[in-house]
Amino acid sequence: MKTVAISLLGTSLDRRGKGEKRWDKWRPNVSMCGQDDLIIDRLDLLFGGRSQGLADQVTEDIAAVSPETEVCHHRIKFDNPWDFETVFGTLLDFSRSYPFSLEEEQYLIHITTGTHVAQICLYLLTEARYFPGRLLQTAPGSRQSYGRSQHQIIDLDLSKYDQIASRFSREKEEGTVYLKGGIHTRNPAFNRMIEQIEQVSIRSTDPILLTGATGAGKSQLARRVFALKQQRGQVSGEFVEVNCATLRGENAMSSLFGHKKGAFTGAINARAGLLREADKGLLFLDEVGELGLDEQAMLLRAIEDKRFMPLGDDREQSSDFQLIGGTNRDLLDEVRAGRFREDLLARINLWVYELPSLRNRLEDLEPNLEFELERWAQKSGHRVSFNKAARKAYLAFATSGDAFWSANFRDLNASMTRMATLALGGRITETVVSEEIERLQHNWIRLEAESSNLDPGLEGLLEEKQLLDTDLFDRVQLAGVIRVCRESSSMAEAGRRLFSQSRKQKATVNDSHRVRQYLGRFGLTFNTLKSGI
Repeated sequence: MKTVAISLLGTSLDRRGKGEKRWDKWRPNVSMCGQDDLIIDRLDLLFGGRSQGLADQVTEDIAAVSPETEVCHHRIKFDNPWDFETVFGTLLDFSRSYPFSLEEEQYLIHITTGTHVAQICLYLLTEARYFPGRLLQTAPGSRQSYGRSQHQIIDLDLSKYDQIASRFSREKEEGTVYLKGGIHTRNPAFNRMIEQIEQVSIRSTDPILLTGATGAGKSQLARRVFALKQQRGQVSGEFVEVNCATLRGENAMSSLFGHKKGAFTGAINARAGLLREADKGLLFLDEVGELGLDEQAMLLRAIEDKRFMPLGDDREQSSDFQLIGGTNRDLLDEVRAGRFREDLLARINLWVYELPSLRNRLEDLEPNLEFELERWAQKSGHRVSFNKAARKAYLAFATSGDAFWSANFRDLNASMTRMATLALGGRITETVVSEEIERLQHNWIRLEAESSNLDPGLEGLLEEKQLLDTDLFDRVQLAGVIRVCRESSSMAEAGRRLFSQSRKQKATVNDSHRVRQYLGRFGLTFNTLKSGI
């Protein structure tokens, strides 16, 4: 593994003149590369635009004392090297653009040169893992070898610095906002949860379990956790995602753990499997509760031992991955029902986060409008915005009790996509909003009818506005009455069935009248119902 040093050019200490006497003096970067017990394969030298001459001289002298050291120049711009925000921001940008390769290189962050502000910033960025390496501190040698250098490598252990370690609140906010997709959400409970997920993502490689209703954002959050870890240099592998509801039988085993050529009919070629693809990366198993018990057993071992057996193979494979599971089921209920292994649940419920539905965080709906419009603009290449009255009308409906948001953010995304597509001249008008509200209500009524087992013909019998103005209680009752009428040969028979108990308490009964009167409330007749069979 190569050793790479990242260092600032010392504009004073590295500048010792151009004559031979410069070799008698300690120069941090030259001396660092000339040590017998510290081999630097590459030095990434950072300096300002006015220091090119000095950088060239230092590079030439390093070649003389350490020919095997490659020196790479990186120009950076410090408008004010003593301004904390400027220096930190510049070094942060450099770290984010640097192509770290943790499997092939180890990194030493030299904190001897540069201003005190720069040295502190390098420490903080290394402690926060923006620079995934160890600190290197150098100092002059003895008087007899003043041109040489002493050094100390510091491997930061955060537990030793609990009292003094600090992070910039701005950077922490950037991390949590990043996990929220750049949306400045307002729900206090959701924001607290995201703050903790940010900490867990950076400090832990244990499994994370995301629960919540379909469309609450589990997949998106898992991707952002991976991107945040990747940004901090904590993963070098891929993000691998699979919906476990699509895996059945041999396909489940093969997809997850791979298979050997000829393991089963149709296995023409060997397959690595998703666990192997996620090596050094992150594996997101959405709807993990849908996995079969055999797959659960193999997954448990793969989590604990990082080893698994491909289908039909007699040799184990290894994969060092972090697992994020997603589910809309209560896994404890699944354990009780015998559909989920108790030992697997015990292993993956260390960090469990329930993502609230959109209806439980309506204060976040407004900032999500801008997010969805921006996402649509990036996809379509056209920018769209609400006019003031249209925005007010949409928000009033979207945050009211009339908005079900049954599919959560998927409903919102679909709604914004429709309005943006129909917006003429890049403006969403009140007319577009009015049509969209009707469309949403119509869709939700249909879903509600299906989930409540309402008669599917109810929509065809009543006008849509009448349906919207009718309580669910009345719709359920009406659906039952319609079903009885359609099953009866006459209105009198329907009445006898519907009022079989209450009619016993009456001296005279007129069941047909009661049925006719009830149906009349909705503008329906018995003959209309029978003709619609």
